[in-house]
Amino acid sequence: MRSPPAAAAARATIDLARLRRDVEALATIGRTPTGGISRPAFSPAYEEACAWLVERMRQAGLETRVDLAGNVVGRLGPPGPAVLAGSHIDTVPDGGPLDGALGVLAALECARAIREAGVALGRGFEVVAFADEEGRYLDCLGSRAMAGQVAPSEVRRARDPAGRPLADAMRAVGLDPVHIGRARRSRRDLVAYLELHIEQGPVLEQQGVPVGVVEDVIGIAQTEYRFAGQADHAGTTPMATRRDAFLGAAEFAVRARDLVLARGSRHARLTFGVVEVRPQVPNIVPAETRLRQELREIVPDRLARLVAATEALATRVAHRRRLGLVAERLFLHPPVRLSPRLRGLIAAVARGRGLATLRMPSGAGHDAQIIAAVTEAGMVFVPSEGGRSHRPDEWTPWPAIRPGVEVLLDALVRLLLAPAASRSAAARR
Repeated sequence: MRSPPAAAAARATIDLARLRRDVEALATIGRTPTGGISRPAFSPAYEEACAWLVERMRQAGLETRVDLAGNVVGRLGPPGPAVLAGSHIDTVPDGGPLDGALGVLAALECARAIREAGVALGRGFEVVAFADEEGRYLDCLGSRAMAGQVAPSEVRRARDPAGRPLADAMRAVGLDPVHIGRARRSRRDLVAYLELHIEQGPVLEQQGVPVGVVEDVIGIAQTEYRFAGQADHAGTTPMATRRDAFLGAAEFAVRARDLVLARGSRHARLTFGVVEVRPQVPNIVPAETRLRQELREIVPDRLARLVAATEALATRVAHRRRLGLVAERLFLHPPVRLSPRLRGLIAAVARGRGLATLRMPSGAGHDAQIIAAVTEAGMVFVPSEGGRSHRPDEWTPWPAIRPGVEVLLDALVRLLLAPAASRSAAARR
């Protein structure tokens, strides 16, 4: 005979050693010679990781499927609306073992703990690994598809850095890009979304706080600039008469940094992570230079203003240097304030375990800010050792991971208990 729901919920316990084995096993897939991990979306290593995750979900007793956007989903509980938890298992090139992966595997461990304790779920629980969060083809592809934000024309245009079409990559793994819109979930279908993540910054570790409660997720905008000049002989063309596309791009990048520092908030960030010069020959004046600009800002109206201001600056630089310019806005994910109810829930369950918390913004983008468009979303941060992330030595010690996973479990249990069971548990307290 099953115990009362509240008692069963109280028995739900994380097996940290099992979670550790999962993290270590997944980290072997896509390992690079430098010790990092490269699992870009729809690559052979990524597909191997998805197959591994599907098998781990099935072993845990979850009903498992891959939706039409490539999201891996495992489910427990009754039919009907579901609580979601997860993150992503794709990585940046030569990345670390925890970014995204910890959130997925912690959610899976919570599902096992809930099932093993015999918790009677009042609603469904789904563990999800979103496709292409890191944006090999389209930034946050899987969560955007689930939120109904991916247009067919966008899929047709999308290419990876090597020029491979997203549509071809999807077909190669058995997905039909024409039907990606069918991955959409409605508000009626989703109760809430929780995501555990490493902070990817130094604040929690420096302040000695074990759990971060994320209030806002920063907005991100990417723009591609193509400066067009004129190819000429590098030895015979006078410096004063050159139309050097690289010099125009370089001047713009430096002046754009000064602009963002002057006009952005203290959370504003500007990065040029992709620079391509053509014809890529040392004795020819560059005829074309392509820059990929990424702007981050947590103040909603400032992000759009900074995008417009940097575009205007690029136009002025190009005009003065007699260069052609094409500016293409790739995407703009606005800043998102996460659910007050879920922030309160996370803080409350942390207090119940005697854990200090810090309310904080996220300077990194996450699937949570996308899913917030269709359901309440909340995030739990655990400290990052040295604030390091997006590099091979990204790490969080296991004793520092445990509090965040336990808070995730307690929050999920409260969201998943049947309403009657929740009222009964509250009356006992």
